[in-house]
Amino acid sequence: MAHKMPIRVDHTGIAVESIEAAEPVVLAFGCRKLIEETVEGRFRWAQYDFGRSASRLELIAPEAEDSFLTSFLDDNGPGLHHVTLEVADIDTVAGAVEAAGFDIVEYCEYDDWTEAFVSPSNPLGALFQLFEYHDSYGEGRPDPDRLYVDGTRLSNR
Repeated sequence: MAHKMPIRVDHTGIAVESIEAAEPVVLAFGCRKLIEETVEGRFRWAQYDFGRSASRLELIAPEAEDSFLTSFLDDNGPGLHHVTLEVADIDTVAGAVEAAGFDIVEYCEYDDWTEAFVSPSNPLGALFQLFEYHDSYGEGRPDPDRLYVDGTRLSNR
């Protein structure tokens, strides 16, 4: 099922044991650090970009001994974890994914964003995160030029 919803690569998530140990690699590429946050004591993430119009890299590291990242790292070691696609309307895109016969394995709506994960059992073998920013996402975070690819959310276009 085709759709006409705007969609773009927002970032590529790379699982690492330690952001501090891995960060020099992305900085050597010329990235600038945009933001770093801890999520409920489970994991930390930091995002980097190559400039205003570029997609981003995200380093994610476990904070808890029993997070999804600890098992991922135990099984696979550091490396590609997911590709996040920013979507203007997550329900339309998730519906198209399911209509095409692929599984959405988790759908969560938060105050600042909604996300859904496309199972890596798809023919590409990659975990995809569908991500829709809400209006409140930018509150208390870096300015839009640093926060969003091209400085604006897709749903604002």
